[in-house]
Amino acid sequence: MIRDLVFVLLALLTVVPAVWVVFSKHIVHAGFALLFTLMGVAGLYAFLGADFLAVTQVMVYVGGVLVLILFTVMMTHVPAQGRRRHGLDRYVPPAVFAAAVFGVLYKVITAVDWRVSEGAAREAMARPTTAEIGTQLMTSYIFPFEYVSLVLLAAMVGAAILIRERSHAGAAEDENQEARP
Repeated sequence: MIRDLVFVLLALLTVVPAVWVVFSKHIVHAGFALLFTLMGVAGLYAFLGADFLAVTQVMVYVGGVLVLILFTVMMTHVPAQGRRRHGLDRYVPPAVFAAAVFGVLYKVITAVDWRVSEGAAREAMARPTTAEIGTQLMTSYIFPFEYVSLVLLAAMVGAAILIRERSHAGAAEDENQEARP
């Protein structure tokens, strides 16, 4: 009974802010609602016994991606003009589109047989996963792990080069404007 109540509360903590994200007119409010959605997902992972996924969810998505999104939104100037409808959004209201996607997903989820024996579920939830995942990453999957780190390093260097080129171009443009009488 208590487990069901905890699950329902975590599901509400995930779904209600997600709806707020979708229908919010202010992007900063949507970003903060996304914080609660991602924390709810981390809570669901912890509830299911996936400790590694719960911590990764908090560190990567809440600690990295969400903070990046919020800083980007807060540091860019977005004019407060009305939203224009383009493409499919002009013809199909977003609520109808969302209902259609929900219907398709509901059909797919109910078509799959999700039944698991209670003993197997209890056994899977009982043991921690962090040590096993760490061992696998550092033994069997060391090459892909290091490859991803090199790809991320290349992306960071590329971003730094792009920013540097833009700052030099902006400084040269400022000098040209000051030189004019």
